[in-house]
Amino acid sequence: MNVLQYGGSALLLIWTLFFVSVSSDRYTPDWKSLDARPLPPWYDEAKFGLFVHWGVFSVPAFGSEWFWWNWKGAMSPDYILFMAKNYPPGFTYPEFAPMFNAQFFEPDQWAELFEASGAKYVVFTTKHHEGFTNWKSPTSWNWNSVDTGPHRDLVGDLGAAIRKRSLHYGLYHSLLEWFNPLYQQDQQSGFKTQDFVYYKTMPELYDLVTRYKPELIWSDGDWGAPDTYWNSTEFLAWLYNDSPVKDVIVVNDRWGDGTYCKHGGYYNCADKFTPSTLPDHKWEKCNSIDTHSWGYRRNMRLSDMMDLPSIIKDLVFTVAYGGNYLLNVGPTSDGMIPTTFEERLRDIGAWLKVNGEAIYATKPWRVQAENATVPVWYTSKGSTVYAIFLTNPQQSSFQLFTPLTSEKTVVTLLGSPNPIKWAPMHTSGLTMLLPELPCTPAGAWTIKLDGLA
Repeated sequence: MNVLQYGGSALLLIWTLFFVSVSSDRYTPDWKSLDARPLPPWYDEAKFGLFVHWGVFSVPAFGSEWFWWNWKGAMSPDYILFMAKNYPPGFTYPEFAPMFNAQFFEPDQWAELFEASGAKYVVFTTKHHEGFTNWKSPTSWNWNSVDTGPHRDLVGDLGAAIRKRSLHYGLYHSLLEWFNPLYQQDQQSGFKTQDFVYYKTMPELYDLVTRYKPELIWSDGDWGAPDTYWNSTEFLAWLYNDSPVKDVIVVNDRWGDGTYCKHGGYYNCADKFTPSTLPDHKWEKCNSIDTHSWGYRRNMRLSDMMDLPSIIKDLVFTVAYGGNYLLNVGPTSDGMIPTTFEERLRDIGAWLKVNGEAIYATKPWRVQAENATVPVWYTSKGSTVYAIFLTNPQQSSFQLFTPLTSEKTVVTLLGSPNPIKWAPMHTSGLTMLLPELPCTPAGAWTIKLDGLA
């Protein structure tokens, strides 16, 4: 063998090993392979995100974002009466679209507010179950925000503003469309045909990913049909292997009947999912400031809204149990985020400026909660443990029963530079002499514990 032959053989061997390595690193379109993909670390570190439900349903702004279905699908008497009182006979749902004008939509103002809330990612509605797309979808002619209504690319405009700030951009997308004839045809076939998937759903998803390069896809509307109907695993394999966001993309678990809490990057399970024990898989709780709707409602009352202490309690519980918290707001049809929602978001941000160290990039501790002098939730970061209490003890001393102290233990109150005096209890725990607690509308404070045994 001469040198050239040897070199050629070596080169062939190197290329063979390279392609074998590349091939083995690729994800195949099956759940065993897809579920083995590690979750990109940014998502677990973020902890807190914002959900934005916005669409044609924001025009009637009555009941919920399921307005069209409740009116024409479920034939709800309340919705029928609402239409009879407020709109002329024969009025159709698509006639709401030109009224979805977004005339006051200022993406930079939204992005400033979202950043001020302390959120680290934003999930924006590209299309809800009504089928109207907030970008110029190539498969949604004249039923999108560029051809009618705002006459602008809402997904792109908000994305550009979000990316000027320290926020990750995610996109919500409904797989189904209630009244799309192709979907209804597939549904009538028992989902044996897939025309809706081939000609509508999948082209939209590929377009969204290649055009906007989101870091998260919040899939929804998958119920009633298996993942094989939606071609979910084929799409996710492309997303993880070949898409422009393959290294950073995060997805949820709504990809077909039976995938909830079972398959996907992280688990949503049901809306407002609240586990009773520490889950063994990354999860997210989505909740809405308006407790009755995800979209904006003109008939919302103050009593329908989550107050700040309730939101902070929900956030702390979720993070202590290893989850992310996704809090929803519904803008008005003209592009305004209601001032009551804005107030909540800025107040959350004010609390996180002081206490965010106990939230961002933390992990669940060996104990998630205890009933001390007042209920306490724990998070941890390396060797540091955080004890978050959601009620003012109304006394100068405060006891924690779970931490194991040592001579090196240092106790501080986040937001205060001075260490707290403490004394060990008999077997475990400590008694602290609390300083005067600062007034906060959130009603929650954090004790930082360093140097535990």
